[in-house]
Amino acid sequence: MQTGNAIVGQSGGPTCVINSSLIGVVEAALKSKKIGTVYGMRFGIEGVLENKLLDFSKTEPAVLKNLKQTPSSALGSTRLKLQEEHFEPILRQLKKKNIRYFFMIGGNDTMDTIHRIVEYANGQGWEMKGVGVPKTVDNDLFGTDHTPGFASAGRYVALSVLQGGLLAKDMQRVDQFTVFQTVGRSAGWLPAAAACARRKAGDPPHIILLPERPFIREDFLALVKKMQAKHGFVSIVCGEGITNPDGSPVSASQTKDRFANVEFGAMGGTSAAMILHRIISDEFGWRGEFQVCESLQMCAADRAVKLDYKEAYACGKQAVKLALQGKSGVMVSMVRVSKGNQPYRIELGTEPLANVANHERPMPDRFIAKSGMDVTKAFMNYVSPLIGELPVYQSLPR
Repeated sequence: MQTGNAIVGQSGGPTCVINSSLIGVVEAALKSKKIGTVYGMRFGIEGVLENKLLDFSKTEPAVLKNLKQTPSSALGSTRLKLQEEHFEPILRQLKKKNIRYFFMIGGNDTMDTIHRIVEYANGQGWEMKGVGVPKTVDNDLFGTDHTPGFASAGRYVALSVLQGGLLAKDMQRVDQFTVFQTVGRSAGWLPAAAACARRKAGDPPHIILLPERPFIREDFLALVKKMQAKHGFVSIVCGEGITNPDGSPVSASQTKDRFANVEFGAMGGTSAAMILHRIISDEFGWRGEFQVCESLQMCAADRAVKLDYKEAYACGKQAVKLALQGKSGVMVSMVRVSKGNQPYRIELGTEPLANVANHERPMPDRFIAKSGMDVTKAFMNYVSPLIGELPVYQSLPR
């Protein structure tokens, strides 16, 4: 491999642990004899276009150490959709900085960005290796058991529903229902994680709505009525991207981002939780609450999982290792090799960027209850080692 410089960027929504991946890349690159300067893109690929780059070789070690457990995206993020006119100026900047190693941390759209830029550069005779580092709280990246960031966001959701469940139980004579909405455009991994809040039968959440199953109004209302009659209140968790049988979003939002994805929390639109609240209130005349925390679950470091930090950092380091071995056009993946999760163990593998960019990973059928509004034991076996044990409020007078 040629000696040259490296560049790393972050893209898309943040997570609690995305900076752990960043420092994994930076530290591994700085230690390499094949890599000279390690640059950071300010605001993703926009930083390359605008020549806004940071030199990590000039960053104090203490700063790098602290960044490992700092939430959100330290370099700044972007959702710029690459157009044909972007490629030539991007390559010009990469050549000017002698970039031979290209790393980005992100989700599907980010992997597509890496793939297209590296393919273009190589097609123009510029030898450059590109490796992606997985990141998304949605947990919907193809080719990996799970993604860094999901575990911490899942714990945030589970703890919110656990503690909110106490409130809902005590306030049932005032509010007969609550609807908690998670992010997740087309996959239900995050709302499903709310099931970890249950300590015993009957605990919230009572209903979990997933984008993998169509929202059937009549079935939903029947279950709402049943759960409220049984428990005195009903706790509902929904993914923001749940859809009607015809494929239209329950949120009814028409606003889209630059990648043509529906902006479920966008100004001018409504949220799925708001619509569900309206449906229940109109049907039963009940008072209730809807809770939409949006990006808070992406950056709540007080609820982050230690395992998540560890795996995010390892994925960053592995990306550099792969590039130095001559690998390119791949994303680092995590492969679960433990049987029965005892003990939980993963190995790092690879997945072609083209596969990740063009596919999403919904929850498999074996993780979804027959009703379509809950999860199975198989899912709990999958998610429990990632989320970790939740506090049990034994000291509370219940």
